[in-house]
Amino acid sequence: MKRQARGGGPVAIGASSAKTVEEKADGGTQAQPSQLRQRLGRADLKAVPEARRALRELLTHWGRPGRSEIAELLTSELVTNALVHTDHDAVLIATIGPRGLRVEVRDFVARRPRLRVPNADDGTHGRGLVLVQSLADAWGVRAHGVGKAVWFELDAQGA
Repeated sequence: MKRQARGGGPVAIGASSAKTVEEKADGGTQAQPSQLRQRLGRADLKAVPEARRALRELLTHWGRPGRSEIAELLTSELVTNALVHTDHDAVLIATIGPRGLRVEVRDFVARRPRLRVPNADDGTHGRGLVLVQSLADAWGVRAHGVGKAVWFELDAQGA
C-alpha cells in the first residue's frame, strides 16, 4: 500500500542547495548537501539533463547501489511531464531525510496527471507515471495554492 502525501509548503523559486554537516572518519567535518531546489523554465527541455546532473551530485553518497539511478530516472519523468504538459515554469525539490529521498516537482497548473496504460503505438509517450508507480516506494499528487506537486519517495536501502 502506498503512503499518503505529507507536509508541503510554499512554492520555492530559484535554485539553491541546503547543507548538513557530516563527520568524517578523521574527526573533521564536511558539508553535504541535503536538499536541492531548482527552477525549471517553461518548456525548457534542456532542464531535464540539468536536473539529473544536479540530483546525481546531491546523491553522491546516498543509498545502496542503483538507488540513485532509479531516483534520476523518476526525476526525469516528473520534470519532463511538468515541462511538456504545462505551459508554465516548475520547481524541482529533492530532499534527503532520515526516511530516505523525497523528490517533488511543483507546477502551476491544477489539472492532475492521469496514469495511462502505455500504448505500443505511442512510442515513448505515456510511460512516465507507470515507471514512477512501479519503482518508487511511495508517490502521489497533492494540490498547492496555484497548482500541484507530483512527488515520489525512495528508501536509501530499497527492496
